[in-house]
Amino acid sequence: MINAPPSMTPEALVPRLGDYLVEKGLITAEQLQKALDYQKMLRDPEQPTPLIGQILIGMKVIDRASLDEAITGQILQLRTALEKNNQELEQRVRERTAELRKALEKLSELAQLKSNFVSNISHELRTPLTHLMGYQELISNEDLGPLTDDQKNALTIMLRSSQRLGRLIEDLILFSAVESGEVDIQLHLFNLTELSQSLIKRTVEKAEENFIQLELNAPEKSIAVKADQEKIAWVITQLLDNAIKFTPKGGQVTLNLKVDGKHAHVIVADTGIGIEEEKQEEIFEPFHQLDNSSTRRFGGTGIGLSLAHKIIQAHSSELYVVSQPGQGSKFGFSLFVDEPQFF
Repeated sequence: MINAPPSMTPEALVPRLGDYLVEKGLITAEQLQKALDYQKMLRDPEQPTPLIGQILIGMKVIDRASLDEAITGQILQLRTALEKNNQELEQRVRERTAELRKALEKLSELAQLKSNFVSNISHELRTPLTHLMGYQELISNEDLGPLTDDQKNALTIMLRSSQRLGRLIEDLILFSAVESGEVDIQLHLFNLTELSQSLIKRTVEKAEENFIQLELNAPEKSIAVKADQEKIAWVITQLLDNAIKFTPKGGQVTLNLKVDGKHAHVIVADTGIGIEEEKQEEIFEPFHQLDNSSTRRFGGTGIGLSLAHKIIQAHSSELYVVSQPGQGSKFGFSLFVDEPQFF
């Protein structure tokens, strides 16, 4: 009778030992098959099955010394193969790491080239645009001669378009500076409520042109915050413009101001088209449009929200969005409230 071996022996570490013994000429294929059949017969769910080497020894097909030598030789082969595979894997990892490093350096270089291009072209566009707007104003004021009503209307449209182009160029210049890590934040104490009232008055005409109701919901008392007033004004204006742009006629846009402890919350809510949850992270990527088709309904450079996000981050806050398709959107951020002030 063949005794069952311990649960862990050197043989247990060697796969397909029988085939290896046949390849080395230590046993025949017929002897191996007989041993396998015998092993199958000995299988017992409640007892460990003897290993093939133990069975071959019991059948006196091979002696212990020859079996141990074969097991040792195969273990050495397996270890050598494993070391070779590890070395090959390490080499592939090194090569892949080098490739990824080069790709990252290339991306960084391309990003810097893009930033430089945006900065240079924006400054180059600003100079001729300034000349165009200057002469448009001269003509509009009739400093160069009288105008007909049709000519005045045409000039009004030209001036409005030039002003819009000017704002886009200034946004590109600001974006380029921010991308280069030059977020120049000038902290000053100002009245957030008063600023919001001013921005609503400035934006109401655009809302009325699109048949959208624009409202300000703010506490009666002043809200004193310490931040970069010019850049916060830019961010709120951007959020209001976006809300108006993506809200259908007859909709509503509300600028909400709330104070909660040491924080003043600025929230722009609309009844617009909304944003799918899986796309809400994308809208903060630069030059990104959710609708990239050639026939997209909504214009814009795609840098507004990205730039607003970076400006708010520079104020140690975060710009967030809460939205569902068809149910509108809410964009918000918070600022630290200063000690109570009287303006």
